[in-house]
Amino acid sequence: MAVTAAAVASEAPSIAPADLVRHTVENELKQSANGSKFMFCDMKETVHGSQTKLMVETRDAMAGLLIAVNGKPIGPKMREAEVSRLERMAQDPQALQRKRKQEKEDEARVNRIVKAMPDAFIYEPDGTELGAPGIGKPGDELLRLKFRPNPRYDPPSRTEQVLAGMQGYILIDANRNRIAKIDGTLFKDVSFGWGILGHLDKGGHFLVEQADVGDGHWEISHMSLDFTGKILLFKSLKIQSNEIASDFQPAPPDLTFAQGVDLLKKHVAELAENQPHNGNQK
Repeated sequence: MAVTAAAVASEAPSIAPADLVRHTVENELKQSANGSKFMFCDMKETVHGSQTKLMVETRDAMAGLLIAVNGKPIGPKMREAEVSRLERMAQDPQALQRKRKQEKEDEARVNRIVKAMPDAFIYEPDGTELGAPGIGKPGDELLRLKFRPNPRYDPPSRTEQVLAGMQGYILIDANRNRIAKIDGTLFKDVSFGWGILGHLDKGGHFLVEQADVGDGHWEISHMSLDFTGKILLFKSLKIQSNEIASDFQPAPPDLTFAQGVDLLKKHVAELAENQPHNGNQK
């Protein structure tokens, strides 16, 4: 009789935590390549303030249209400039190619880090938590595993070197083999690559939350980065951002960038119709 990973893990650890992580990571990488597309709202806050964009995934690249700055809707002139910028990009194959290449490189770096997780860390059971809005599926049980660096792990490149100085915990939906949350902190200075040479300081923090956004599709709902360090050993580096994605809606799988821009324009126009009414409410 088949027994789910969740059932085994809830009884006794006859399935090793590292094996559970490995199965989950394999599934995450498989799901990331399934081609599902979404439109969603993205709010990113940095030391310079916050920007809210309406985003849509297309087969060419991600399209994003600015709709608010520091929580306030942008005006008609800025909205028109944003639309013009996207329309120009839609007509520029080279610009789209560069954007797509950058997105692919970013995705590859993330996948390398995720792929390394089963071997880079030692995992220990640390109880359970219930899923909540933005974290897994609300009400479902999530397994909590503490992690610390595996001293026998040899990073294959500078990209994975950051893992040698990180510890924290991970929440896993063992029934679906999905990661609901990763919370990591650097307990020592670490070197890193990412196309440049440098190091990150002890105390840096990394948080990623993932959620079921409907029909079994999971997407990143929250990402927080807080790191300081040096680039090329002399230029100061500060990474501080908090990004929240919400209001996910399915988008056509074969959407072109130009069609994505049209979709964004339509939704932003609908938002703009309500803006004057909201603006008059004090």
